Amino acid sequence: MEEEVKTFKDLQTEVIDRNLCGKCGGCYSFCSAGELHALEMEEDGVPKYSDEEKCLKCGICYLICPQINVLNQDLKDSFGWKPPIGRYQRVSSARTKDPKVRGVCTDGGVVTSLLLYLLDHNLIEGAIVSKKKGPFVREPTIAFTREEIVSAAGSQYSGSSHLEELGGKYSTYSPILPEVKSLEQKYLRNIAVVGTPCQINTIKKMQCLGILPAHLIEYTIGLFCIESFSFDDLARKWLEKRLAIDFDDIIKINIKDDFIVTLNNGKTIHIPLEEVDAVARPSCLACRDFSNEYADISAGGLGSLDGYTTTVIRTDKGANLFRNALQQGYIEEVEYRDADERKNEKTKMVAKIVSFSTRKRIRAEQRLRE
Repeated sequence: MEEEVKTFKDLQTEVIDRNLCGKCGGCYSFCSAGELHALEMEEDGVPKYSDEEKCLKCGICYLICPQINVLNQDLKDSFGWKPPIGRYQRVSSARTKDPKVRGVCTDGGVVTSLLLYLLDHNLIEGAIVSKKKGPFVREPTIAFTREEIVSAAGSQYSGSSHLEELGGKYSTYSPILPEVKSLEQKYLRNIAVVGTPCQINTIKKMQCLGILPAHLIEYTIGLFCIESFSFDDLARKWLEKRLAIDFDDIIKINIKDDFIVTLNNGKTIHIPLEEVDAVARPSCLACRDFSNEYADISAGGLGSLDGYTTTVIRTDKGANLFRNALQQGYIEEVEYRDADERKNEKTKMVAKIVSFSTRKRIRAEQRLRE
């Protein structure tokens, strides 16, 4: 007997109703019935049927959801995944050599400089990134020029485009996937995408299924992500009370070993990550991927000195990109005294990534059992 195809109805029951939806927009953006307007996004970013009769019931929306595990083994097999943090060739601590990038980046500016290398050498036509729109508010965009790429540099912990209209509610998540949907209409080819683990996961599932327009994405650069945050009024008051500050005095949020808040007076405050779970998006607590295991290159500040980016080079394509950017002077690696120090420091970096990855998987399993 042929197995029944699961549809958006099942996604509603298994993900949305359980408050596990990450609001990535993948189901809405890539649904084969998209032109038929079967799905729409509510104001808060949650997908829903706009007209169920128009749904083709193909099951694509269900299969590509990062919270659904049906394609996980196919993805692992195609990517050559290995425990505990996925496939990788090597790990490096590096930073940009561009003073402009260094002046605006959150960590070492490696991601921005890799995009600049790709653009300068005509290897991409543009990059899907998130651009600052207001305080703690970001919107997804396609950057076509060096200036647009540099202007998008900085922390990815500041939110999505529609939240600024919700009256003082901020999120630290920018839904980039709807921009991927527009690639074919804009006649673009060879695009790079910078995204969180759930976003890269959805794109890779689309590529596994051979669904357009995911084939236009030539490079994926993934960000480390322990969780994103939702700063509604209650969460803002919690943070203000916890830190004894005014929320509007915060100019930057970053995560390394802990939750780091920088104030406009230059003061930096560190909070254990366990404490800020209270303001984490519920879907993040059910996510298993910290180190962006399916990207060509993964990057984040964890494990590196201030001003440097820990970079996990995973695929041959990622290795070629990193090596060429290094040789062409776009980035530089940390200099070590000798081979023993290099080995020890890189072992420490990997150990931290494994530790955070293990922690996130354990937390996800606990959340999913609830």
